[in-house]
Amino acid sequence: MIRHSEAQQYSHLELLARQVVEGFITGLHKSPFHGFSVEFAEHRLYNTGEPTRHIDWKLYGKTEKLFVKRYEEETNLRCQLVIDNSSSMYYPDEKEGGGIQNKINFSVHAAAAMIYLLRKQRDAVGLSVFAEDVELQTPAKSSAVHHKFLFYELEKLLSAAAQEKTRKTFAASALHNIAEFVHKRSLVMIFSDMFDNSPNRMEELFSALQHLKHNKHEVVLFHVVDKKKEIDFDFENRPYLFVDVETGQEVKAHTNEVKDAYLQSMAAFDKEIRLRCAQYRVDYVEADIRKGYEQVLMPYLIKREKMA
Repeated sequence: MIRHSEAQQYSHLELLARQVVEGFITGLHKSPFHGFSVEFAEHRLYNTGEPTRHIDWKLYGKTEKLFVKRYEEETNLRCQLVIDNSSSMYYPDEKEGGGIQNKINFSVHAAAAMIYLLRKQRDAVGLSVFAEDVELQTPAKSSAVHHKFLFYELEKLLSAAAQEKTRKTFAASALHNIAEFVHKRSLVMIFSDMFDNSPNRMEELFSALQHLKHNKHEVVLFHVVDKKKEIDFDFENRPYLFVDVETGQEVKAHTNEVKDAYLQSMAAFDKEIRLRCAQYRVDYVEADIRKGYEQVLMPYLIKREKMA
């Protein structure tokens, strides 16, 4: 339970992130996955040969295991959160979506939850935002001031309701830039719908992901989608005006006339992304905006355990 005095210390987004993470951890303890080290924000295992002055002897008395008290400046892992802020990420229109959040809203809240979880584990986190160019690039840090700054920047994305139209995605060039910026041996988590406007988009995009892997980064790609509409094409059987939010191009079509071709095209697109990710050892996660944030937090814990 969060007291009023505590709530005043958090921004609205930070408070939501805290609630998401604490609910997730509570559920984790009740699941078969309770072995994940989500509790070790204050301790780490003692390594033979280290000074013994920081050993927590009280904890040893309870567990018969040697743990060293961890201090705020200690960092296990560096994580760079990368968010696609192009116009296609503002689908669906939240005013017309029947209460369904759009892709940027989902990505921001998922990133906020990740920041809170990383903070609990004393890991360093940075943030990159891109559309046609890289719009924000911060180094990975673990200080409280830095976390406040990241939440502030995420809230700016949420408040961009009047997002200008036809902001195209050039993910490949942005990811090349980010690959050079991010500290070696980091965990890079990308939130994008993978709609890139480059002429040879798939080749260029995976060249950029390969650049991240070449620089020794572990990469998790969260393919942010509205699965019901964008993948399953679940529309009423009637004519629609479909508008490409990145180019402004309009197409009038009856759903029954285009559904089969659309599903075939999306299936091929999805298959290629998954195959390329497997080829380059990039962790692929489909992140459906109609589902919860566990689909983001759990892959992080699994990856973190492997990197430990």
